[in-house]
Amino acid sequence: MLTNTPQTSPVLPRQLLHVGCGRAGKERLPVYFQNPQWQEIRLDIDPGVNPDIVGSVTDLRMVSDASVDAIWSSHNLEHLNSFEVPLALAEFRRVVKPDGFVLISLPDLRAIARLIADDHLTEPMYDSAAGPISPLDVLFGHQASLAHGNHYMAHRTGFTGRTLGQAVLAAGFAEVRVYEGQRWDLWAIATMPETRPEVFDELSEVMQ
Repeated sequence: MLTNTPQTSPVLPRQLLHVGCGRAGKERLPVYFQNPQWQEIRLDIDPGVNPDIVGSVTDLRMVSDASVDAIWSSHNLEHLNSFEVPLALAEFRRVVKPDGFVLISLPDLRAIARLIADDHLTEPMYDSAAGPISPLDVLFGHQASLAHGNHYMAHRTGFTGRTLGQAVLAAGFAEVRVYEGQRWDLWAIATMPETRPEVFDELSEVMQ
């Protein structure tokens, strides 16, 4: 006897738009995104890093409205001019789904200012893949990269926890929470009207 077996649709991976991806591979993503549930879409203004999409965070016209489940922006907004930041954040909100979220990380200028006030402007704070990072690098961009002609590494603006929260909230997100990191950095989670509130707890370990 023949019977009809119910067909279940495959679960499609959620779309992660990784803006300003640089050369980082998937292993450099926050652990939260390092599983088959997420499909990374790499976007960068520099074609030399072979992104999936070449473009600026201030103009995501190649990404459809409400088409991605999450955005990961790591140390990108400080590369913009201050007047461009609202343009980028508005684009983030436009392309993320009504139940999606945005995760942002960038330097904490209040923390950096304390080091500068103590006269540590050029002393290394920590080592990165690009080499030692000093408060001077955080203020104006990685000096060694700039010296080698990589003008994309210049910094043109900066944030404290208060100004970052204000900027993201002004872009129209339903809720924004800003956290101080452990490496002179800030983290912001911006959610949409239909985002699950559990997202804040799920992302808590990312910011450790």
